[in-house]
Amino acid sequence: MFDAAQLNLVKLLASTYFSRVFVTFLDAKMKLTTRGHYSVKALLDLSLQPGFGPTSVKAIAQRQDLPAPYLEKLLIEMRRAGLVHSMRGAQGGYQLARPPAQISLGQILEAVGEAIEPLPHHFPDDSQAEDWVTFTLWNRLHQKLKEALYSISLEDLYFDARSWQASQGQSSSFVV
Repeated sequence: MFDAAQLNLVKLLASTYFSRVFVTFLDAKMKLTTRGHYSVKALLDLSLQPGFGPTSVKAIAQRQDLPAPYLEKLLIEMRRAGLVHSMRGAQGGYQLARPPAQISLGQILEAVGEAIEPLPHHFPDDSQAEDWVTFTLWNRLHQKLKEALYSISLEDLYFDARSWQASQGQSSSFVV
């Protein structure tokens, strides 16, 4: 989003009120909820299956150290959103509905009800210029964050994780 020079310039130019809100946002780390994190882990696991074949909830839960009942609920939500298919029977389970390159992080988070909203239900005070500036800033940052989340594919996450594992000298087993 911002390089170091741009970030320093923004911090320097910001007013007291403006900087308190904006710098806090920039210095904070985005944190996924358990719901979002488990959903991404599950779909990354499914992306590793040969031919993207079906995998049982139990197998995913064991590999990724997730509670199976909770994972099942998340997979049902992602099935309803069209991200995975379910197959019944002894060889059944869940599988990706599309190739990993066609599933974005934003779609996964949206499927399980994750909302990334800057200031929900906030309406700026007409008499406060700082309030309008902050409101506009948060809306712009929100849009950039959404664009980023929808531009990162499951395939991108897979290759990032594999690159990190290789740099650490780890084997090809995959636990997110």
